[in-house]
Amino acid sequence: MIISDIISLDRTECGVECHSKKRIFEVISEIAVKGNPQLNLSDVLSSILAREKMGSTGIGNGIAIPHGRIDGIENIVAIIVTSEEPIQFDAIDDKPVDIFFALLVPSEQTQEHLQTLSSIAKKLSDKNIVKAIRNAARKDQIIAALA
Repeated sequence: MIISDIISLDRTECGVECHSKKRIFEVISEIAVKGNPQLNLSDVLSSILAREKMGSTGIGNGIAIPHGRIDGIENIVAIIVTSEEPIQFDAIDDKPVDIFFALLVPSEQTQEHLQTLSSIAKKLSDKNIVKAIRNAARKDQIIAALA
């Protein structure tokens, strides 16, 4: 999986003002549906929330990879959001999160889903990439850090 194939400026936000886990999921869902008329806001939010109830998607070091399965889409949709201030997220290391790399995956793409999660986790384990994302003042800088 090549991450640059699934990310885009129109699904990236930088320095969002947000103070709760639920609100960041709402922001992610709003961004997801903005450029994808086939997506329904409540379906996207419900899918992300349902997955989060199974266990936190906070992978540590201030990073979360919320994700959900969506019926009716053909390709993986990625949404990248950084928050102005870190949010309490019940991450694996109990640290607040400020980088959110969300994925919406077609319901039937189980193997691709796992490969994509692995690729993203690997990319975000690079301290230089994470530092560049945190220091980004513009959406294009986040995209460039991940390219």
